Amino acid sequence: MSEAVLTNFYLNDPRIYKIADRIVLSQSQKIHLKGLAGSSSQFIVNGVFKHPVASQVNHLVILKDAEEAAYFHNTLESISNALNIFYFPSSFKNKKNYRLLNSSHVMLRTECLTKFSNPLSINRTGIIITYPEALFEKVVLSKILAANIISLKQGETIDVDNMLEKFVGYGFERTDFVYEPGQFAIRGGIIDIYSFGNEKPYRVELFGNEIDSIRIFDPENQLSERKLLQVNIIPNVETQFDDGEKVSLLNFLPDNTAVWMEDWEFIKEKLEQQEDDLEIFFEVEKLNTLPGTKNRQHEDDELNEKIKVNANDFVTASVFEDQVNERHVIEFGNKSYFGKQAQGNLTETFNTKPQPAFNRQFNLLIQNLKELEQKKYDIYLFADNPKQLERLHSIFADLKAEIQFTPIPVSIHHGFIDDDLKLVCYTDHQIFQRYHKYKVKQAFSKNKALTLKTLRELQPGDFVTHIDHGVGVYSGLQKLDVNGRMQEAVRIVYKDSDLLYVNISSLHKISKYSGKEGT
Repeated sequence: MSEAVLTNFYLNDPRIYKIADRIVLSQSQKIHLKGLAGSSSQFIVNGVFKHPVASQVNHLVILKDAEEAAYFHNTLESISNALNIFYFPSSFKNKKNYRLLNSSHVMLRTECLTKFSNPLSINRTGIIITYPEALFEKVVLSKILAANIISLKQGETIDVDNMLEKFVGYGFERTDFVYEPGQFAIRGGIIDIYSFGNEKPYRVELFGNEIDSIRIFDPENQLSERKLLQVNIIPNVETQFDDGEKVSLLNFLPDNTAVWMEDWEFIKEKLEQQEDDLEIFFEVEKLNTLPGTKNRQHEDDELNEKIKVNANDFVTASVFEDQVNERHVIEFGNKSYFGKQAQGNLTETFNTKPQPAFNRQFNLLIQNLKELEQKKYDIYLFADNPKQLERLHSIFADLKAEIQFTPIPVSIHHGFIDDDLKLVCYTDHQIFQRYHKYKVKQAFSKNKALTLKTLRELQPGDFVTHIDHGVGVYSGLQKLDVNGRMQEAVRIVYKDSDLLYVNISSLHKISKYSGKEGT
């Protein structure tokens, strides 16, 4: 048995069928789901998403903040095992500074928008999970994004010079090594390119003008990981189309998109707060441009991409509310906002309770599970690490408790009990009172890439320090044959002309030498 069993429980629930049946209608439907505790709402979203009746419907899930959205995304991804579930964050490093971009967030937004940009794609359905600050920003039109994607296929012939011109035209920067989105590098017949729509960069090997192979590679050690037959190179959607018309995320998405939310009044308040923050930001920017005024930026602008924004790049709360009202809306909080104003709205009640707190007292956990067992409940225990499930088995055995449970080796954020379906879904981190950290895909960070950045700035003759061999003189890069493979290495000269070659994958062992006062 696995998490698929749980999906099927909800898939076959008549209430899920009713929701799926409603959201395929042409007229806007307003649905309120009451009584969803713990992570049960993620199981409901998954059940509707996978229901055959609503298989062509897209879903936009709006949570209260970035953290809630990330946890919701992680749980939904775990229980569904689907690849077309996207976390859609805000572009900016700081919610009150609209100049500095977060490259990881831009990558995630681009990946998501690209998925939904092609109206001809047969696999365009998916789920987007987001929060108010991310919704506040408008996005480039889908037709513009689709028209500006560069596709590369293994075996095709390309005009290399034309391709490099395109990269530059799309705002990509040429560097010696790529370590963050928006960079490309050329070494002989190899082109490295870090697209904004992918977690890691691509390495394109050419045979003449023909693409011989395409690989994903790790920017930290510069080593190839796996082959691909085709890739899409995507420019920065936040900076590349500044002059183009922009729309709200909801207007970007296909018409068959259902909107899920927990608390619209809270979301609307957050959007209105963003409007106020933007106004203050523009006033401060105006003051900073006055003659004789020093622009005080606390962030290090050298390490962040700066962009220009104007009021038209953002959507107001009232406009977004009107747009939401035109769609199917599924509210899963305690109260309904849109349903109150709609005729013939659907209300479905679920009898779920949150996982109790046992405070690491396993006798209380066993007592609780025994009671539920006697009532014929099916017990499922979730843990990201299978060893935690084995540990629970051992604890029950040591305490001579014969608990029959199904181990599920994936993580959910909050456990719950479903009294209707007689299901128990408990999660290990709540049982053991451990902090549960969410995971969000990250672009390769500049902190990790500092050694690559330093290497770019080094000049032959500069002093460098190797962690094992001490101070030497940097003497450039050299290609070496290592076990039949050509690899680039850093050449360092020591006393008596001794040479040390350091592979690119060991760059973390080298730093630029700094003596007294940094010289």
